[in-house]
Amino acid sequence: MENFNRKKHWETIYQTKQFEDVSWFQPTPETSLSFFKELNIPTSAKIIDIGGGDSFLVDNLLDLNYQDLTVLDISATALDKAKQRLGERADKVKWIVADVATFRPTEKYDFWHDRAAFHFLTQELEVENYLNTVQKSIQPTGVFVIGTFSEQGPKKCSGIEIKQYSETTMTDRLAKFFEKIKCIKVDHKTPSDTIQNFIFCSFKKLRKKSVTHF
Repeated sequence: MENFNRKKHWETIYQTKQFEDVSWFQPTPETSLSFFKELNIPTSAKIIDIGGGDSFLVDNLLDLNYQDLTVLDISATALDKAKQRLGERADKVKWIVADVATFRPTEKYDFWHDRAAFHFLTQELEVENYLNTVQKSIQPTGVFVIGTFSEQGPKKCSGIEIKQYSETTMTDRLAKFFEKIKCIKVDHKTPSDTIQNFIFCSFKKLRKKSVTHF
């Protein structure tokens, strides 16, 4: 896998498949939207969707009058498809073409959303880099919502190996920087009628402990 070109792989997928044919297609991303509702995320919040591609989350957030949206994906083709679909509304969104494993944000976010990007990071250094970036780039009162294949889910996606997580392994993995709010398991039905089991977790940043000097 050393010579694997991740960007080329995803560009090819988005260039050759329609959005309703890919396994992650959701006309309404109900699970992701439920976290916005439960956590009472204000419409003025600064939000980033990691690996958003041409997903419909951004459409739904615009419909709900969210005003500060950023979508990141490794595939320029995926983002172009989303822009074309949104038409003039695309101008209300910031679009970033980047590999999340090496992404360096220039802003701090109130809500960091990642559905099925993190689980593609299978190398320890990439995972560490990603989590360091997230904790540095979320506001002290910000929220991190992440969805990955569960231990009952697939071991591969789009021909690439992924890393499965459970509530325990996800919570332990993030324990250095984050405190769990809640985790849920979700069955996602793909366009080909197969079921993929996900674990979705929400986290808040750990508060820095004050040091008392005697």
